[in-house]
Amino acid sequence: MTAPPDVWKIASVTDAALARAAVDRVLTDGETPALERVRFLTSLAARLRHCLGQGGEWELTLHLRHADAHEGGRLDVSLRPVGSALPAPGGAPALSCPLPRPPAGHPLRAGMPLPEALLHADENTAALLTLLGEQEHLVRLHRQELHDTNQGVLALHSELEAAVRAQRELLDAERAARAEAERARRLLTFLGDASAAITASLSPTAILRRLSELLIPDYAADLDVWLFDEDDDERPHRVREHSAAAVTAARTGRPQHAAPHPGNLPGIGDLPPSALSPERPLLAIPLRTHSLLGVLTLTAPGPRFGPDTCVMLVELARRVGIALDNARRYERYRDTADTLQRAQLTDLPAVPGLLLAARYLPATQGLNIGGDWYDAFVQPDGSLLAVIGDVTGHGLHAAVVMGQLRTALRAYAVDNSTPGQILTRLHHMLRHLQPDLYATALVARFRPGEPRVLWASAGHPPGVVRGADGTVRVLGGKPGVMLGIPLTYTYADHVADLQPGSSLVLYTDGLVERRAQGIDPGIERLSRALGALSAPELEQDPDAAADALLKPLLHDSERDDDVCLLLCHTMTPAGPQRSKEAD
Repeated sequence: MTAPPDVWKIASVTDAALARAAVDRVLTDGETPALERVRFLTSLAARLRHCLGQGGEWELTLHLRHADAHEGGRLDVSLRPVGSALPAPGGAPALSCPLPRPPAGHPLRAGMPLPEALLHADENTAALLTLLGEQEHLVRLHRQELHDTNQGVLALHSELEAAVRAQRELLDAERAARAEAERARRLLTFLGDASAAITASLSPTAILRRLSELLIPDYAADLDVWLFDEDDDERPHRVREHSAAAVTAARTGRPQHAAPHPGNLPGIGDLPPSALSPERPLLAIPLRTHSLLGVLTLTAPGPRFGPDTCVMLVELARRVGIALDNARRYERYRDTADTLQRAQLTDLPAVPGLLLAARYLPATQGLNIGGDWYDAFVQPDGSLLAVIGDVTGHGLHAAVVMGQLRTALRAYAVDNSTPGQILTRLHHMLRHLQPDLYATALVARFRPGEPRVLWASAGHPPGVVRGADGTVRVLGGKPGVMLGIPLTYTYADHVADLQPGSSLVLYTDGLVERRAQGIDPGIERLSRALGALSAPELEQDPDAAADALLKPLLHDSERDDDVCLLLCHTMTPAGPQRSKEAD
């Protein structure tokens, strides 16, 4: 519902003041909030002042619009010159202010006296000032809160920045710790692998070659090993060939670091740069066990040696020293056993009508010296005994037992015993002499002028015979048990045809046995090699014939056992009656 508009003539300041007072009355009765009321009246006053400044008469139209009896309404105010249809000033739209409740009666016409309107304006100003004071108080509170919040935010930012720095430091520390742990793991893994590699060999040359392959180029740009002779008490004799760091390490027994700047490495002395390597650091590490074996000198692969790498290299050098010491001990032990064994392999006798050639080859791998032997000697009745044997076990003990068996066998053969009788007595002796040691042996007896050979075997690989017609066969008699087996046993004698121009080859299992193939394929290869030889080759040069038998069986294999071979060839009647001593 809309009340009829009320039009006021505005021609003077008084008219304007009365109109403003009427509007104030309406807004007051309508319970318009003070702030909204002051804003509306201020806008209205500004327009009235503008109209008065333009001159002439103006019409102020007031429209009171009621929504209903309970919901208030709205007051619309517009200004325009008298007699004009355009709003003013400047085409501004009408002012409008909501009324919380409808005013009573018809307040537009009632108006408000100017004195009362003036006082009411002061009340509006006071209400506005009160509201402004409250707002200022709130603003101060908010400003303080904002300040406190800013201070808190700054403190929080500072704490967050400190936390970020701390977290970054922790991450850097963790990353560094992980890198350090990875380096340590890598060094320990390398140390373990390198130790296994250098201790797998008992050859000093192989150990040093493998060490060079392991360290260059990752841990050293160059490597030099200065080994002392065991009887060299004056080690500085060779100082001109090595760096001052190596000489100092040899004299003091302490690792030395030579570089333009001190390395400050744990447990390592510092020296000036070496004339042999002025640009890159040198690390000289003694190789020692119970004594000083030599010095290992490394040239840094880069500008410096890392502390952890130096610790690893010093430990690796210690293990290299142990490996070299073990290799030297092994070589001395091997040489002793080899010398002992070769001393017991006597020269072959010269027998009319019979050519002999023998070969002994020590193992190329491991300490497997001492068990194999051959022998050939003439009995009192003029016959010749050819013996081949193999003692279980290796080293000095086996060589000593082999010597005892050889001596006992010659003693038992003095009374012209048969091969079976000799083996039976050897078996009895070994059972009581060395109850935990066994041996194999094959004994063959040749009588001048007899076209046969008498033989007996104690668990030994069978002999191979090449007939005068070139056919090859393996002695088929059943061998007896090994010598020393804890049971009573009597060995049987066997007879094999051996016409003039025939050959009998006796050997140990190291010649024919291979772990992956067994012994039978090796015997077949030996038979083929023997069949490939001719009678002239066998009679003209038995030693060359023995080498021809060894070559196809050993050329493709590194021996892990000794090899003995004894070649016995009976001369053909038409051949020259000659004999030859074989080595």
